[in-house]
Amino acid sequence: MSVTVLDGGMGQELVARMGRATGLWATQALLEAPEIVRAVHDDYFAAGAQVATTNTYGVLPDRLEKHNIADSLKRLTDLACQIAVEARDAHGSGDVLGSVGPLGFSYQPHLAPPSERAAEAYAELAERQSPYVDAHIAETMASVDQAKGALMGLGVTGKPVWLALSVSDENGTLLRSGEPLRDVLPLLAEYDPAVVLINCSVPEAVSQALPELAECGRPVGAYANGFTGISDSFNKIGATVDLLSARTDLGPEAYAKFAEDWASKGATLIGGCCEVGPAHIAELARRFSA
Repeated sequence: MSVTVLDGGMGQELVARMGRATGLWATQALLEAPEIVRAVHDDYFAAGAQVATTNTYGVLPDRLEKHNIADSLKRLTDLACQIAVEARDAHGSGDVLGSVGPLGFSYQPHLAPPSERAAEAYAELAERQSPYVDAHIAETMASVDQAKGALMGLGVTGKPVWLALSVSDENGTLLRSGEPLRDVLPLLAEYDPAVVLINCSVPEAVSQALPELAECGRPVGAYANGFTGISDSFNKIGATVDLLSARTDLGPEAYAKFAEDWASKGATLIGGCCEVGPAHIAELARRFSA
């Protein structure tokens, strides 16, 4: 079984390279140092990644409005997409995935607007990304309704839509909302995303989650985070990622062992999320290319 190697985390890599965390997280680099965003994309391609995921996870209307820069939404979306396309073109191959993150806040699906309202915002973002990207990816969707809103909205461009779901760190058979992961299966049948993935959960939970998607009838993938867990205080727009701690037992080789387990469970697209960097992706590329 061949495995497509995805890129690794963007936000934490940018925080590490910029030397500080802010409430804007990865978006801060677009405002201050877009050349660092390009360097991260370049490093992932050099490591063996076959995709570039745009640095637009946090370029969302509610997050920018909270920081009084809502009028920068279109400019920042265009900039992030252009940087990813330029990196891909310089590399000579690969796809560009247009990322959208959760409205409300990551890991807090109860803060998300209802799917019908979320779909309107996601549709506008998708239209803005569409000239640049090969596919759209909704990341860290943590409830059935949150996933529905993203699928409804991103589908407007006619480009492939990837859906990445975040599961409970304690029980990977459950979404972070507490709903069974299997409850998304009817949604997949209705909206027909091209790919379904598990993301931004601890690797152990990803291993639990993948068998739940075995009957989804489409390619599945995985990209875990390297956090020890999600702090209860990391729960609203403006919270900074220095509230979260990185694991010390998840170097490239340890992460790749998890990835091999995911591949044995049917994952054909594998990369990394927060705290998973170029060295991890290089190890994945080495193992899966062999």
